[in-house]
Amino acid sequence: MMPPFPSRALVTTALVALTLPAFAQDRSGTNIDPAATARAAEGATTMGLAQDLYDVGLAQGDALTVLAAAKLAASVNVTPAEAAALDPARIAFAEGEEESLRKTATPSAAPAAPDPVLADAPRPAAKASFFTATSDEEGAAEGPLTAEAMFATATDLAAGDEALLGLIADAMAETARGRIGGAVQWLSRLPAGQTDVWEIPFYGNSYAEIAVYGDGDTDLDVAITDENGNVFCYDVSGSDSLYCDFTPAWDGYFYVTVQNMGGVRNSYHLMTN
Repeated sequence: MMPPFPSRALVTTALVALTLPAFAQDRSGTNIDPAATARAAEGATTMGLAQDLYDVGLAQGDALTVLAAAKLAASVNVTPAEAAALDPARIAFAEGEEESLRKTATPSAAPAAPDPVLADAPRPAAKASFFTATSDEEGAAEGPLTAEAMFATATDLAAGDEALLGLIADAMAETARGRIGGAVQWLSRLPAGQTDVWEIPFYGNSYAEIAVYGDGDTDLDVAITDENGNVFCYDVSGSDSLYCDFTPAWDGYFYVTVQNMGGVRNSYHLMTN
């Protein structure tokens, strides 16, 4: 998903120059398969949509819209995971250019090819954080909303409406059944002024999803690049969420840069399928 062209530059973005094993396939361009067949949204994108829908319902005071968001969030089977440490020396920063959002590459040690992602194991991810925090304030929210918190909000908004309360109770009873699979979730508590860079492997010719959604306390600027530094998803709109689906053309690493542009901490989730 590509948002509208930004009105301001992503202040700092990250790029790592990676050299993966050489094959006959040309790996010099953007690691996206333009001929891939469109796919229905899976877990990570669905959670991002649920967060957006919740925000709409809350702003309108509409219990039914909030309930729809809660049902979407509850439909995803999420596996919490811990990130490995990414070597900061492999990441180089430069000022973002509004015209292209391209990043300046810095030569670095070539990593091994992505390890196989086993069917019964969460997708791996590694993270490094950069820059000095400009504030140690924690913000009002502890983290992105869960399905349970959305159901609670819907219940509050439906107070006194027995029909709506019955719908909410039925929906909550259904949450253990019919979940779509495969979302892996990492939590990062990002102080004001700091930037996270995530490294995530994906297989070629295999549908991929990446979603970032914050706690609502601050603006998060987000950019996703391939190992060649090509930016193909970004958001600098003032929100703290982004979701992107794509199909890599080859096995490779992808990099998610998340920058806290506000004055307090933002606790956000990064999710993949």
